[in-house]
Amino acid sequence: MADKARAKKLADLIREVVAEKLHRDVKDPRLGTRVTITDTRVTGDLREATVFYTVYGDEAAREEVAAGLRSAKGVLRSAVGAAAGVKHTPSLEFVPDALPENARNLDDLFTRARERDEQVRQASAGAEYAGDADPYVKDEDRDDRDGGPARGED
Repeated sequence: MADKARAKKLADLIREVVAEKLHRDVKDPRLGTRVTITDTRVTGDLREATVFYTVYGDEAAREEVAAGLRSAKGVLRSAVGAAAGVKHTPSLEFVPDALPENARNLDDLFTRARERDEQVRQASAGAEYAGDADPYVKDEDRDDRDGGPARGED
């Protein structure tokens, strides 16, 4: 098992090499500038690397990019091996990053929460308190009811 610092350093190197190769050297029209490498993780034994990516476009573009990455996997692994200089070049697995979809879901949830807050604000615009506006007993009120001094006074 390699230490975590070495795995992190290798993961960073893989991310940089794969991103540079995709944008400069791989001539697959399915990839182009539509794909962005967001993160890379390497197992503790440095044998496998997971490369996370996002795609600018719709579902069809995502499928095209996934097919392009599968076909370019060997070239990219060779480039990683040449740059890393490790005994065993990690195998690469490409996984679409869920971050943009999660961000969209959170934005939708925030929008719905704002709409509900506005509905509650509008419903309570002309509302009045069911009892007194301030239901808590104050020290000066206690002095009047008990006939004695307020708390803390002698």
